[in-house]
Amino acid sequence: MIEIDGSIGEGGGQVLRTSLVLAAVLRREIRVFNIRAGRSEPGLKAQHLTSVKAVAEICNASSKGLRIGTTEFVFSPGGIKAGSFRFDVGTAGSIALVLQTLMPLLPYAPGTVELEIMGGTDVRWSPPIDYLRLVTLPLLAKMSVRASVIVSRRGHYPKGGGIVRLNANPTSALKGIVGVAMGDVTSIEGVSHSMMLPTRVAERQAAAATRVIEERGFPRPKIRLEASEHGSHIGPGSGIVLCAETSSGGLLGGDSLGERGRPAETVGEDAARKLVEEMSPGAFLDRHMGDMIVPYVALAEGASDLSISQVTQHTLTNVKVAEQVAGVSFDPLPQVGAPGRLRVKGLGLRSEGASVSPRE
Repeated sequence: MIEIDGSIGEGGGQVLRTSLVLAAVLRREIRVFNIRAGRSEPGLKAQHLTSVKAVAEICNASSKGLRIGTTEFVFSPGGIKAGSFRFDVGTAGSIALVLQTLMPLLPYAPGTVELEIMGGTDVRWSPPIDYLRLVTLPLLAKMSVRASVIVSRRGHYPKGGGIVRLNANPTSALKGIVGVAMGDVTSIEGVSHSMMLPTRVAERQAAAATRVIEERGFPRPKIRLEASEHGSHIGPGSGIVLCAETSSGGLLGGDSLGERGRPAETVGEDAARKLVEEMSPGAFLDRHMGDMIVPYVALAEGASDLSISQVTQHTLTNVKVAEQVAGVSFDPLPQVGAPGRLRVKGLGLRSEGASVSPRE
């Protein structure tokens, strides 16, 4: 059994998510303790519990001590299943974080996996669902991840109620990925949304973001508007996600979430400035993908070498957990806040029906 100290690194849910999915893929029993020890209210919250239960259901796992507020549990995975699954995070818990937990597992399923997840699509302290659509999935496609996301209904804090559907197909093995230089920015696209608010909110967010980007000398962004003053979406809520594509194939994102009393112009400008900041170091990946991609490169065939705009505590935490659970060795990273290079020789894990094994 592998012992995982949940207080390492940033001491939050990231340790849990990464250790859980790597253990599930590799069929390694783990005990996680000191869960979210770095938070004001330690232990599992509803969205963490949903993630654990979701992984457990898809990989036929058994567990001990699994409940809200627990600071430790034992997770014993079995074989990965294909099929359709439905999970409800409850209230506005982040759908994206549940998907972030599950997605590295799905390429190794014995067939197509269809997920329906209810919760928050655009909530604080987590990736907005459009970041997964515009940045995460297109980048992972370069590693042979075959998945798509449809947002059936948006849900915002505090009600949640959003619905996201993900469809994933298996692959024989993930491919290592190399991306060192950013190159030139060839295009910028985005999604600006406003639900249960005047359509003008989404338009103002997009206009403000466009102005900042053009002032910095980058291509005029193509921003799609998603606005619904009435209808089935659960709000009110708004936000904007931007994605820059580069000549080297890199993708970098910037986003901002609307809040009561926060002008739409401020939201758009904030997302644009974040994107410009991510592009400034000339890296292949932004800081968020720099940590999200860690489980994939740990499992992939061959060597991966990626420049990231900024090393975060999440990146360092994910690397430590991947090294402990998967047994790979990443090159040392610089201190938090500096640009970095994510280098590792992956396990070369190959799918064999319902089981997986390292490539000889």
